[in-house]
Amino acid sequence: MTLRIVVGSLAFTAMMVIAEAQQPPRHWAIEVHGGAGDIERSSMDAKTDAACRAALTQAIQAGAAVLNKGGSALDAVEIGIRILEDSTLFDSGRGVVFNAEGKNELDAAIMDGSNLKAGAVAAVTRTRHPISLARAVMEKSPHVMLVGPGADAFASEAGLELVDPGFFFNEHQWQSLVQQLKREGRPVPPRPAGAPPPPVPVSALDIPEAHRFGTVGVVALDRTGNIAAGTSTGGSQAKHPGRVGDSPIIGAGTYASNSSCAISATGVGEYFIRLGVAREVCNLVHFKGLPLQQAADLVIHKELEAMHGVGGVIALTPDGQSVWSFNTPGMFRSKLIEGGKLVVEIYGDEK
Repeated sequence: MTLRIVVGSLAFTAMMVIAEAQQPPRHWAIEVHGGAGDIERSSMDAKTDAACRAALTQAIQAGAAVLNKGGSALDAVEIGIRILEDSTLFDSGRGVVFNAEGKNELDAAIMDGSNLKAGAVAAVTRTRHPISLARAVMEKSPHVMLVGPGADAFASEAGLELVDPGFFFNEHQWQSLVQQLKREGRPVPPRPAGAPPPPVPVSALDIPEAHRFGTVGVVALDRTGNIAAGTSTGGSQAKHPGRVGDSPIIGAGTYASNSSCAISATGVGEYFIRLGVAREVCNLVHFKGLPLQQAADLVIHKELEAMHGVGGVIALTPDGQSVWSFNTPGMFRSKLIEGGKLVVEIYGDEK
């Protein structure tokens, strides 16, 4: 009897090995976004258009390189977002907007679809790469979210790079803040200490409203079939100090589960939090069995619009469905599937 059990076990193991060997190879995929908003050709000059496309391309190619070497979806998400955090073109890292007091507060989140582990940070001011801090919270602490000075202190404990708050000063975003506060009749805070003198003429730095929702995000699928998602932002311009949007809220602006999909969202965060956009899309896939595009469109174009919310999402499933959906004139976005052609788009009429 014992011999039969052993032989049977060995036969079963051999069958499983053969079955796995016969499975077709998995293809990796990655998507990147740089925010959604009033992004129209008439408000975007050729130089800015080209610069944004180049930044999206750099980020997605960096993530793709990780995946192509057999790296994890989590690593691809982090490296792609780090590149965008170092750009000054989007509302993350060095391009973050200012709050009403003239300060920068950064938020980020990352989630591993293979085990539902997640990390998030909010209102950090000294950590160069908030997405890496979010991952450190996930992997090196028992928590999911840290905020404010405590989060920055944890970054130091985790060996991450800290910078002076002035590192995040961006002249374009500063002038945009000043213009908005003046339009709204609100007090303009003093120019931040350590900031360079304002350029002359200041009017030459006017930036299009397209950058209002410049949150960045990445979703990725690796060759093992695991998915991951990450999002990083400076929040909304002229926000009340301490305001936190959807980006670091698991299930609102960021979510990933191998049982459904990976989502990174961008838009007016308050609506995304109230609706739980990221998890809502994944629930429609998981519980209703909807195709990913249908699920994303239902949430963005019906449920979110019914609340008068604006924005969009990028999304991936473990079986390779790769989509995006947005209800704004445009969204900075790119997509690359193994063996396929790189897609980089900005405006709503690009197909």
